[in-house]
Amino acid sequence: MACLAALTALAAGCTVRPAGADGEGRSPVRIEMPSRTPSPSVSRTPDDERTASPSGSPSTRRAPRVLWSPGDSGRDIRELQARLRQVAWIFHGPTGTYDDLTAKAVRGFQGKRGLPRTGVTDSVTWQRLLAMTREPGQWELYLMGGQPADAPDPRCASGRVLCISKSSRTLRWMIDGRTVSTMPVRFGPEYTPTREGVFHVYWKSRHHVSTLYDSPMPYAMFFSGGQAVHFSADFAARGYAGASHGCVNVRDEGAIARLYGQVRNGDKVIVHW
Repeated sequence: MACLAALTALAAGCTVRPAGADGEGRSPVRIEMPSRTPSPSVSRTPDDERTASPSGSPSTRRAPRVLWSPGDSGRDIRELQARLRQVAWIFHGPTGTYDDLTAKAVRGFQGKRGLPRTGVTDSVTWQRLLAMTREPGQWELYLMGGQPADAPDPRCASGRVLCISKSSRTLRWMIDGRTVSTMPVRFGPEYTPTREGVFHVYWKSRHHVSTLYDSPMPYAMFFSGGQAVHFSADFAARGYAGASHGCVNVRDEGAIARLYGQVRNGDKVIVHW
């Protein structure tokens, strides 16, 4: 009977105390049933963006690749901003710098579409934006200026020249074929166009105010009738959303202040496409 009880206890996985010669129990010996062997972890394919952890815990979704984040700059950031502008998440022109306004716009775009509101542009956010927008044109990318200057006109190769390109919307200040500085500029619209050709600076007026339009024209350098190169606060504020009345507007006040100090009466002005 004692043997039968011991066998029953073993089958049940209980603790058995073998009897000693003096009838006292010795140290207990625990006999446990073998545990179930865990199934091996399975790695999923990259297509479902999931991986199984080594411990066999539930798989987690892999984060999409980050493309751009605050602090980045360059042409790609301009395209991101231009596309966000197309869907009304950005209202200023592309600057080419991933600033706080860009991060805020990205967060808004992500939240509207049920994506994590990170403010950084990952591959999922970018693909969604691509599907909703079109390829921005060159002028869309440079609404606030900064467009690379094209090659200077051959007529700018000698002497002291304000070499102004309508195609790239830039002004080069050149001396004997060397570019000293470059800055974005704005022109007059179709009904008051900026004249093209070869001119010379004939008058400089540091604090000029237009008598025709009653508007300030600081650092004015006149080259053709009432048309001048000058600083424009409107250009600084609105970019290419506006236009001049025929003058060549500069939006960087510091840059044109330095230019004004270098240009002399009689220096050549070339306005070309």
